[in-house]
Order: sequence, then C-alpha cells, then structure tokens
Amino acid sequence: MLQGIDHLVIAVAEPDDAAARLEAELGLVTTGGGRHEALGTFNRLVWLGDTYLELLGIFDPALAERSWIGAPTVETLSRGGGLATWAIATDALAIDLAALRAVGSDLGDPIDGERRRSDGTLVSWSLAAPPRLGPSEPPFLIEHDRASAEWTPPERAARLVLAHPLGGPVRLAALELALDDVSRTGQRFTRTTGLRFRPSLSGGGSRDADIGTQIVRLRPRRGGNGASVIRLVAPVAEERAADLLGCRWVVRPTH
Repeated sequence: MLQGIDHLVIAVAEPDDAAARLEAELGLVTTGGGRHEALGTFNRLVWLGDTYLELLGIFDPALAERSWIGAPTVETLSRGGGLATWAIATDALAIDLAALRAVGSDLGDPIDGERRRSDGTLVSWSLAAPPRLGPSEPPFLIEHDRASAEWTPPERAARLVLAHPLGGPVRLAALELALDDVSRTGQRFTRTTGLRFRPSLSGGGSRDADIGTQIVRLRPRRGGNGASVIRLVAPVAEERAADLLGCRWVVRPTH
C-alpha cells in the first residue's frame, strides 16, 4: 500500500555544506547519512518523522552517471542543483508493483539497495523506478527493510519527536512541482504510480493528489519560475519562506 512521500532527493554539490546552510538559514538539522558505494553518490539526511530530505552529492562522477540515482543527480547539478527526484513509500512493493503494472505502469523491476552509515551499520531497501527520473518525471516506489538500521522501532520513535532548531518537530506537508504541461504530466503520474489528481484549491490551473497525509501539487510554470516548492509544518509563530538549494521552502505554523 502506498503510504506517503518517502523522501525528496535534492542534488547538491557538497552535502555537508548544504546541511550547514539548511540549519543556519532554515533551522533544519541533519542527523545521518552515508555512501552508496555502488552508485557513486553520498548523502546527508534531514528527518521529518518517517519522511526525509536526502541531500545527495557525487563522489565518483563516472560511476554516478551510470547509476539509476546518480544520473538524475548529475543532470540536476548541471543546472545548478535542486530537486532531482522523489519517492513514494510502500509497505508492500511486490503487491503494489504488480497491481500498477496490470493497468499499464512502466515501473521497472525491483532493485535492492543499501547504504553504509558512518557508524558502520547498513541501511537496506528495495525500489521500483520508472524509465526516467527527474523533477518533472514520475517518482519511484521504495520499501525499506524494517529490520535494518534507521527503521527499527527505537530509531523511528526517536525521530518522531526530533526537535529541529526551527522550533521542534517538523513535517513535510506538500511538494509542489512547476511544469510546462500540468495535464500531460498528471496523466503520466497516474499511469505510473496510480496517483489521482483533482483541481487544486490554490487555483491557477494547479492540480493536487493526496498521498497519505501529504499533497503533491502540479502547477503551471509561469514567468520562468521553475523552482520546486517544499511545504513544511512546524511549531513556529508565523509563516516563513526561503530560497535555498535550488528550491523554495515554505514553513507554516502547526495548527
């Protein structure tokens, strides 16, 4: 079953530098990361409950260009960085993949992956990705190994109450994508992942789809404004916004 937005992959030149900027300018703290030895990439993570932001960099460009996640990261970095792709969490990848393929999804075969943390423990998962990844392309599905590092009950419980410098626990409320053709992109997203879009209350030709408690919004690109918008909720006194790491960040108070 599709559960929600699992994580956002943000392509950055130097994950440590990007992490420092996020904390200094927005008040989000990174608490983990590691290397994908087989993919040529390495990361720092910002946990928002069970959702996270992946600040992804390249340590081996030749290897990254040949890997499924490295290729869109390299391409996004060539444009200055920003959202490279994103993932939807599932607790039953094989079942969801079979059901989606039965109605025409182009998701590929499952790929197993792992990342070694700085403490030496392994994080493992399985995913299914469409033929092409990018900020305007459908996302991939991922199922985490709940017996591996980062997904044990104690680690999940700890991050649910993680207090960011921003003001306390922070959650991802919505991901907003700027597109040249909202209708056609929405149809591709529906065919690949099963997401169903409706006219957005924000108007302007935007369309929304619910994933768990979160929203994916497709909005027409106008006036050259192509930055993805990451909408967060946190215990802050008033709404704030910032342009950072190739994205627009909007934080609204927790109701």
